[in-house]
Amino acid sequence: MMLAPRHITPLLLLPLLVVLTGCLGMPADVRPVTGFDLDRYLGTWYEIARLDHSFERGLSRVTATYSRRDDGGVAVVNRGFDVDSGEFEQAQGRAYFVETPDTGYLKVSFFGPFYGSYVIFELDDDYQYAFIAGNNTSYLWLLSRTPEVPPALLQRFRERARALGFDTDALIMVEHGPAN
Repeated sequence: MMLAPRHITPLLLLPLLVVLTGCLGMPADVRPVTGFDLDRYLGTWYEIARLDHSFERGLSRVTATYSRRDDGGVAVVNRGFDVDSGEFEQAQGRAYFVETPDTGYLKVSFFGPFYGSYVIFELDDDYQYAFIAGNNTSYLWLLSRTPEVPPALLQRFRERARALGFDTDALIMVEHGPAN
């Protein structure tokens, strides 16, 4: 049975509010970087490692490209090669700062009013690599400006993420072949 709007009470709105905002937040010990400079972060990043999720399953050569939106937000274009179909897939989204523009904590949406956390918890001074978390320890990425990173950086990522409660044994190393 479908309820007409007059039958919606504040008690019924609470679960809807939790669903719509429930993907924001961050794991307990994760803290976003401060002193963040969006202009330096814009451009293309290569996904080096990630935890598995259905929306990226089977994708290689994954990149994320960020640019400014007219409304003050950030345009997000995620692109990856699907081995099964032999084609690139692309998703376009938008992101907005959750706190201040100098804090690496954004909310990202790829469909409708649903947002998820994008927490930059480590970023080098030259903006060449970034450690990213979502709202819980199921979401983790290592991004780089290059398709390969030094083994020492990968080790640092694993150690830091493990210390924060992420299952680094489940990390997927993203393959990067020729650009298309």
